[in-house]
Amino acid sequence: MRTKLATVLVIPSLAFTVVAGVQTSALIGQATVLDEFAGQVALGQQITTLVHDLQSERDRTAGNLAALQARKTSANQASADIRQYYVAVDRSAADFREAADPLAGGDAAWQVTYNRARDAVDDLPTLRGAAASGAVGTDTVIANYTRTIDSLLTLLAQPSPGVERPELTQMVLRYVELARIKEVGSRLRARLYAAASAGAYGPTDQVELTDLRAQQLTALADFRVAATNAQVLRYEQAAGDAKFTAAVAMEQTTIATGSGDAKVLEPFRWWSLSQDRHDLLRQVESDVLGDAVDEAGTRSSDQLRRTLLVAGAVLAVLLIALIISVMIGRSVARSLHELRRHALHVAQDELPEAIERLRAVGHGVPKIEVPPSTVRSMDEVGEVADAFVAVHRSAVDLAVEQAIMRRNVNAMFVNLARRSQVLVERQLELLDELEREEGDPDQLASLFKLDHLAARMRRNDESLLVLAGTESSRRWNEPVALSAVAMAAAAEIEQYPRVRHEAVDNLYVIGHAVADVVHLLAELLENATNFSAPFTQVKMTTRSSSGRTATVEIVDEGLGMSDTALEEANVLLAEPPAADVAASERMGLFVVSHLAARHSIRVRLVAAERGIIATVWLPPSLLAPAPQGRALPEPAARPALAAVAAVPDSVTRELRLAAAPAALAGVPQQRTPPRPALPALPAADAGAATRVRRAPTRAEDVLKSVGATATETGSTWWSRQGGTRAGTLNGGPATVPPAASGPGGPTPPTVPITGGMMANGLPLRVPMAQLPPVDDEPQPAARIPTSRVEPDPEAVGSMLSKYYSGVRRAEAEDTADVRRTIVDQEAIQ
Repeated sequence: MRTKLATVLVIPSLAFTVVAGVQTSALIGQATVLDEFAGQVALGQQITTLVHDLQSERDRTAGNLAALQARKTSANQASADIRQYYVAVDRSAADFREAADPLAGGDAAWQVTYNRARDAVDDLPTLRGAAASGAVGTDTVIANYTRTIDSLLTLLAQPSPGVERPELTQMVLRYVELARIKEVGSRLRARLYAAASAGAYGPTDQVELTDLRAQQLTALADFRVAATNAQVLRYEQAAGDAKFTAAVAMEQTTIATGSGDAKVLEPFRWWSLSQDRHDLLRQVESDVLGDAVDEAGTRSSDQLRRTLLVAGAVLAVLLIALIISVMIGRSVARSLHELRRHALHVAQDELPEAIERLRAVGHGVPKIEVPPSTVRSMDEVGEVADAFVAVHRSAVDLAVEQAIMRRNVNAMFVNLARRSQVLVERQLELLDELEREEGDPDQLASLFKLDHLAARMRRNDESLLVLAGTESSRRWNEPVALSAVAMAAAAEIEQYPRVRHEAVDNLYVIGHAVADVVHLLAELLENATNFSAPFTQVKMTTRSSSGRTATVEIVDEGLGMSDTALEEANVLLAEPPAADVAASERMGLFVVSHLAARHSIRVRLVAAERGIIATVWLPPSLLAPAPQGRALPEPAARPALAAVAAVPDSVTRELRLAAAPAALAGVPQQRTPPRPALPALPAADAGAATRVRRAPTRAEDVLKSVGATATETGSTWWSRQGGTRAGTLNGGPATVPPAASGPGGPTPPTVPITGGMMANGLPLRVPMAQLPPVDDEPQPAARIPTSRVEPDPEAVGSMLSKYYSGVRRAEAEDTADVRRTIVDQEAIQ
């Protein structure tokens, strides 16, 4: 914009400068011509003075030479007589050179003329020597002096102001004509003085005199035509002087008439009278030349003054125009710069801050004031600034509307998610009841699938809450081991048997972040299992870096992602975007991104040789020290596999149900998290009927199985009845405590205690029969005296898969039928 403004302002200024420069240059040229003209006219004063002295020297030399040749005077007398004229001429010649040298740089014609005149003046010593020796005649001397005088008179007529000033040319012509009148008169005097000094006329003197008188009359007529009235009057005044008329009268006597020859004049009287006439003409010449010098100087000064005024005016106008242009340009540029600064400030600061405030607001939409424009000009730039402020207000209004809409949509998401949570929670409770009452293995397997789908629906509801910006309702009040958190995340997905977990047990996640970390890892595990072949394994590794940070890596052997898709996914994970249509298509990554940003967790996807590696960095703020007085459960004694294989299928199922939690706690590598719940087992006595033993089924059960507890402030997912998972016993509610295991706990018997067989072929179990009474002293249980066997991890995985199937079948049995059977047996007895 500055360049354009400069171009718009500079081009007219340059055009004006060019035109004004041309005009000023012409004026300067004219002033220069007039200045040179005035200088050349002023030089006429030195030229006429030199000519006047040369005329006296010529005329006197001609008379002395004639007298010397007539032997009427000696050479010494002639030389002494002429010396004073030499001095006067030399002085005038020096003045002429001094005045003419500064004008030597004029036009070429004047220079040529000046050089010729100067050379003629420089040859005077030679001419003088020849005349003093008598080697030349009178006519030769007169002719040579006349040639020098003519060159000076030509230089006198050389000044020219140009054809556009004819009045100045006429002015030059006046004093030139008067100088020629004077020159012709001087030549007449020389001829008459030479004849007078010789005492007789020469053979050609009368012809020469007649011609000179004719030239004198012609020159006088030309002067009267060119001269002004004042100049003519001045000449007439000089011609009327007595000395002038006496010289004219004496000259008339030398004209031959019909009655006689021309009279020879007396030399000294003639010289005296002619010299007076010559001086009177010199005075008129000086006056006329002085008028010309004054007029030329006045014209030159006027022209120079006019040129300076014009140049000053042009310069002033140009300067004023430039100042005004610069001021206008700076004003426009400043307005545009301020408009640009205001636009950038709005685009980069105010509008993003307003949008961020509207995004971050939880309840109510704040009123956002749009400041007026800082551009106060009344021109089009100010109108553009006002229009931009109007656009800014419209953008803010649109952002407010979008914020209200987004808040309404988020509220709708939250309401729908909450309602769905309630329904899913009721569905899970109903599924728990159906699983406990169902005896058909096929139906029980279907119920297990429904149970898992409901758990996934619950996680989808939580994902909606995350995208809506609402905190999860799942809370945990104590640090939980990272290994347990990883197992809980695996329990949340459908294909959990494919997950192989390698964990360390010295890392604990702070309580309030447990639910979000479980959710985050579950989303990544589900992506890993969904986008890899069903026969492959997904490896999840947790490790610590100096105990300050924790890293979780999830490796799958799936199809992988292209470089572009991987880069887009990592950008999404690094900068959580607002919920939009893409969130419904890639909900997992969106939820992971928002959860990671909530707790400053870094998540990055890296292409592996086969599949993708998802790396999760947990910051130090999410890690906590181990809870006081409690650690992860110690591994329990595992039953011998041979002994388990030797009992019937029903007994083996019960044994696996009882030993599975201990097996889970004792396998350090490639563990499969427990999924189904352990049903109530037959009791050994009536006192054991108040205690229930269960195994972990879902993520919350996994966490409870390692000793973690839920907070009592509004949790609805981790505990459905005020903090722990509720069950039913003898028709009333009963709190189910976590399963106890460890080296200090009781060891269940090898063969479960049953109450007979049911009509469907399943054993009639006694609830809590496997556990020792709480109020009584613990009774030692029978143990299989076999050595401890360390199973192969693959074998454990196969065993756990069969364990889940048995657990589901066992949960389907109706404990109410067992209780009724026990009561009937007691009544019969």
